[in-house]
Amino acid sequence: MRPLIVIGNWKMNGSLAKNADWIKTVCRGMEQGMPAGRQYAVCVPSPYLAQCSQLIADCSLAFLSLGAQDVSAHVSGAHTGEVAASMLKELGCKYVIVGHSERRQFHHEVDEQVAEKALQVLDSGMTPVICVGETADERNSGREEEVVRGQIAKQVAVLQDRLADCLIAYEPIWAIGTGKVASAQVAQDMHHAIRLQLAEFDVDVASHVGILYGGSVKPDNAVELFAMPDIDGGLIGGASLNPSDFLAIARA
Repeated sequence: MRPLIVIGNWKMNGSLAKNADWIKTVCRGMEQGMPAGRQYAVCVPSPYLAQCSQLIADCSLAFLSLGAQDVSAHVSGAHTGEVAASMLKELGCKYVIVGHSERRQFHHEVDEQVAEKALQVLDSGMTPVICVGETADERNSGREEEVVRGQIAKQVAVLQDRLADCLIAYEPIWAIGTGKVASAQVAQDMHHAIRLQLAEFDVDVASHVGILYGGSVKPDNAVELFAMPDIDGGLIGGASLNPSDFLAIARA
């Protein structure tokens, strides 16, 4: 049985004061009881990783984990401004997002680079959250499955059976930060297609990989989304900035 995983992605938001308030509020909420068999994490901007790591440790909540929003494809060296996977591990990260559509769009990251980043995360003992998804034009032209299959194929080619230790986040680009959301059935259809594609490579890998949905997930649609058989949780963007909304989604 794959656990349901809810991961918040703050993107480029936060402050020392707001971070402390968020984590303390979420910890208090979780102490009141959460559904069994679930895992939770929050991916914060790199400058706040040390602060949030300590705040989470102070909460003594084993099921709230820390994550990072990106990582270098290099182990170390002359790569000014980049952050190595080993550094993220040392700061207490469990998850690292790789290949988010905003990284692909604005930083021109390609699938092969995303896979190399995922390898660095795996080699450092963390879990990569590999993002895939199509644009509105690609969906409107009926190419959504073709596009996502192409993205998944590049990950399979590089990661092979190590994909079993990864998470995949299906994020339709047209639903990220737009307020639009794929219907639960549309999301399920793509998640099922991803799992079938993975099964073509290895049935065991396909059964173990958690596939999260990301794209304007909110408290009022999370219950229906998480009820789908191939949706194993969510990568939550804007709604994760509000601790009350994050808690509501976590309980969905």
